[in-house]
Amino acid sequence: MHSHFTFVILLILFTMSQIFVNSAAAKSVSVEITNLQTEQKEGRLHLIFSSSMEQEPRLYSAWPTKDIEPLFSQDLSGLSKGQSITFDASTKGFPFDSLADVPPGKWYVQAIYDSYFLDSRINSPLNIYSDVVEYINDSSGDISLALSLNQRLPEESLPDGDKFVKFVKMPSQLLSEFWGADMYLRAGIILPSSYYDNPLKDFPVIFNIGGYHARYDRAQDLYENEAFKKFWLNADTPQMVIVFLDGEAPLGDSYQIDSANNGPYGEATWQEFLPYLTKQFNLVDNANSRFVTGCSTGGWVSLALQTYYPDLFNGAWSFSADGVDFKYFQLVDIYQDENAFVNENGMQRPSYRAKDGETIFSIKREIMMENQMGRHDSFAYSGGQWGGWNAVFGPKLEDGSPSTIWDPLTGEIDKAIATQWTKYDLRLYTEKNWQTLGPKLQGKLNIWMGDVDNFYLNNAMHLYQEMHNAQKEPISDAKFTWVRGAGHCDYKQVPMLEKIMTQMQQRLP
Repeated sequence: MHSHFTFVILLILFTMSQIFVNSAAAKSVSVEITNLQTEQKEGRLHLIFSSSMEQEPRLYSAWPTKDIEPLFSQDLSGLSKGQSITFDASTKGFPFDSLADVPPGKWYVQAIYDSYFLDSRINSPLNIYSDVVEYINDSSGDISLALSLNQRLPEESLPDGDKFVKFVKMPSQLLSEFWGADMYLRAGIILPSSYYDNPLKDFPVIFNIGGYHARYDRAQDLYENEAFKKFWLNADTPQMVIVFLDGEAPLGDSYQIDSANNGPYGEATWQEFLPYLTKQFNLVDNANSRFVTGCSTGGWVSLALQTYYPDLFNGAWSFSADGVDFKYFQLVDIYQDENAFVNENGMQRPSYRAKDGETIFSIKREIMMENQMGRHDSFAYSGGQWGGWNAVFGPKLEDGSPSTIWDPLTGEIDKAIATQWTKYDLRLYTEKNWQTLGPKLQGKLNIWMGDVDNFYLNNAMHLYQEMHNAQKEPISDAKFTWVRGAGHCDYKQVPMLEKIMTQMQQRLP
């Protein structure tokens, strides 16, 4: 009887607490966003909260740590001048399910309407956005805000550059035909110190691919680095041109290869853009004088380009490459695992860790963030890392939309889709084609990896190395450098560049 009485009391207390929670969550929430611009096409309206004004909230970090900015979004079929859209407590968001859950405190709030889908960023050229509104959220009061979409991002313009740093933008017929709109390829170029000494001289070229979604204008940032400039202008520095390729594509990063969803970025880059760059910047028109390098996404791309186009380059220097074996797509085995979010032990899979092993965020958390960013509430359209991989590696559905390797909400892996990813599994592709690839890759693969990569990429690289070690006809001479205690891209950029350029110079004819 006593235990029953205790249970009743606990039940009453629990019920009262639920009433309190529900009443708190049911407080009035209204954010009205009015469009003051000309009529817009289909898009996704984002409402972003930030606790800091170090940068405008619309410059969303897309880095799902505990301090990520709250983001609330909804798809719209269009947005006319004078039209108002309301966000209320039912509007879904990340990391909070409801606007009513935004914590008390001072917030800076901004809205942006993303309607230019040929650019994967929220802050695409010509998108419209609001001023930043400062707002004090009182936990006991209602939320009531009004914002106006009264500003427009400018059209794209190339940086000015200077004597040794140039920027180019070339229309691509292949990509324009695929997308049914004007599409362009862009690059930043750093010229060697002797470039202007002999107008008839041609120079070897290094194609630099950045981390995920790195833009071509990073050439300017590197050139302005004092350590780099000192090295670059030294008379003993190998005289080469560095071309910084652009990571932008409609669904994330193009990876500079052909894919069903992004289109013929490989063909466009190497059949249209390469001849243009060769002529424009006096590049040696010979594979023996072309090299490719990069870290993270650039690490994967440099290996992929050397592998898929073995006769086009004379060496790849790959650092902290994205998963080169989909048995370890980070920690997911897309072929055997049932779920991407939860492992066989019932635990959420981490996506990013500190070098001491502490989890910083999980795959599920990262996907939920990308679902919020992407149209149709799907990471497939987020322009984020998982959406980018999904677009490059996966097939296109009959309705023209990108397939998803797993369910955006549950993480359940679609094995039929996973099977179609295999041609981008570098370990598998290289192993299957070794008889013809092996002779063409001799002396060309240089791989660096930290043994505590923050994204767990070292696991796939171990399998990739084991595959190379097993090859006999011919024996693989791929060079693997493992660094104990090193994380993702955890090396000094300028000294490493100096080292690999010396190695590239030694391979010149």
